[in-house]
Amino acid sequence: MTRTTPKFLAAAAVLGVCLQLHAADRWEALSLVESGDNDRAVGPGGEVSRYQMKPETWRRYAPTNADWSNPQDALVVAKAIMQERCAVFESSTHRPPTDFEFYVLWNAPAQVLRPGRTVSSRAERFCNLIRSTPAVPPDPGGQTKPAQPASTR
Repeated sequence: MTRTTPKFLAAAAVLGVCLQLHAADRWEALSLVESGDNDRAVGPGGEVSRYQMKPETWRRYAPTNADWSNPQDALVVAKAIMQERCAVFESSTHRPPTDFEFYVLWNAPAQVLRPGRTVSSRAERFCNLIRSTPAVPPDPGGQTKPAQPASTR
């Protein structure tokens, strides 16, 4: 019989918050910042996938049959990477990372406490993407109109 300690349960709960609190928004924003949502992106240093992972990182976390150009496979691998990085961060800070820290943990984990200018700029862009919401213009009567497809405008 396996015994689950309260400390383990607390850590799992915090980790769940890290990965799920902003799950959809964080992964979409990460993909946009890293590759512009390009599933076939290859960076100048050989980084692969919409999330721009170094090949050695991809190999470490990806199942053998995973395809980096498949968005579902890439997301599974990205989440595995961040699960480990968030756990280390949370273990030392006793809290989940902010959106800014989440991006720094992704892009330059060694800089999480003191990110450089370039990483900070990218992290701000990431945060802005998470905070932004699509604008829907109000109609003259004050009611909100649903957006129409471009073909009907």
